Amino acid sequence: MFPGYDGDKFEIASEETEKKSVYAADDRAVAREELDSLKQAFESAVQGPNGEEIRRRVGQRIRELEQGVVAMEERAKED
Repeated sequence: MFPGYDGDKFEIASEETEKKSVYAADDRAVAREELDSLKQAFESAVQGPNGEEIRRRVGQRIRELEQGVVAMEERAKED
């Protein structure tokens, strides 16, 4: 999707949160950092020459990913 994007970080954070492992908090922090970095790259990309196409094709996925990270953080607070 974007250079440097590593979707595995989100999956690992989700799995560790589900298992309530000792690494879960650190993995969630890494996922949040990755999301913030991805959102920054997305915002830069939509300012470019193909911005509308990028927004149309990728914007919804970015929002879904953000909702997933927020939900994961909320699950962790409940535990």
